[in-house]
Amino acid sequence: MSDVLQLTIDLIARPSVTPVDAGCQALIGERLQRAGFAIESLRFGEVDNLWATHGEGDGPVLVLLGHTDVVPTGPREAWASDPFLPEIRDGVLYGRGAADMKGSVAAFVVALEAFVTAHPRHPGKVALLLTSDEEGDAIDGVRRVADVFRERGERIDWCITGEPSSKDALGDLLRVGRRGTLSATLTVRGIQGHVAYPDKARNPIHQAMPALAELAAKRWDEGHESFPPTSLQISNINAGTGANNVIPGELQALFNLRYNPHWNAAQLESECEAVLRAHGLEYSVHWHRGGEPFHTPEGALRMAARDVLANFAGGALPEESTGGGTSDARFIAPLGAQCIEVGPVNASIHKVDEHVRVADLERLPDLYLRLMERLLVE
Repeated sequence: MSDVLQLTIDLIARPSVTPVDAGCQALIGERLQRAGFAIESLRFGEVDNLWATHGEGDGPVLVLLGHTDVVPTGPREAWASDPFLPEIRDGVLYGRGAADMKGSVAAFVVALEAFVTAHPRHPGKVALLLTSDEEGDAIDGVRRVADVFRERGERIDWCITGEPSSKDALGDLLRVGRRGTLSATLTVRGIQGHVAYPDKARNPIHQAMPALAELAAKRWDEGHESFPPTSLQISNINAGTGANNVIPGELQALFNLRYNPHWNAAQLESECEAVLRAHGLEYSVHWHRGGEPFHTPEGALRMAARDVLANFAGGALPEESTGGGTSDARFIAPLGAQCIEVGPVNASIHKVDEHVRVADLERLPDLYLRLMERLLVE
């Protein structure tokens, strides 16, 4: 069994449902310490973060970024095998976190060990940053670590995130940015009353619907470079007492905006609240700023990644995209780092019977190793 496959199996077997790390980072830290890395554990609240570094001097700083936490399994009886007892069937490794993203984390570790063995006096610094708070609230994970780095002047030039980015084959897609995310919990207040006497009540459903419809239909922009247009999606609406003869006194709606660099969170909040006020709503809204958009321009990192991925894909250049959700790179980019995402096929992430092809997994360390060599020693 290959080293990366064994390490992935060992990590999957640790039930690290966010924000629990379940010993994954300790296992990785011990390995990298033996390879000559300096290890720093940064624990905030219930969240574990690992910062492992190798190298010194004024050269470029290359960080591999990942997470050891996984999403809940859902109904275990729906899985063909126990999600935390990894199993290989027909050349495919099954288990929670196989693709998102314990396979990439294991490949990072193996690639880093190989890199410092081959290049013990490499220029610059290579580092691994791991958190157990990527799948959860993302408060005490990389967001908090980035604040620490900012305070102590920790420089990062390039960041490679191991999120599962590929569509059909390893290396067929390169993420060069991500949209921002902004969530709202909107409460619209009315006056409860009997449906037969609407003049003595104020229906928050009737009042909120035109405003929500306007927000949902709004064309925010036409996109930005490789970013799609900004999108607002209403994800939940709740109102009523359960009785069909009662006008409710309150409505709550949840919505989210995924936005490109045309906007920042404060601007979108202002735009949305202007619509709510124009409709005369009595409301309150709680905003959660999940992260601003980021984009890596053409340069050494994108060029290296494009060439390396093309070699792995038999010469075909990868699609370069800013699609998908968010990643922890949104907290690293504001430090001045150029960020990309490269990882395995994402078709099964967060699903029952999550999996990764063993052949892809065993190629991942070479992919990351080649990227490190291209950026730091060539």
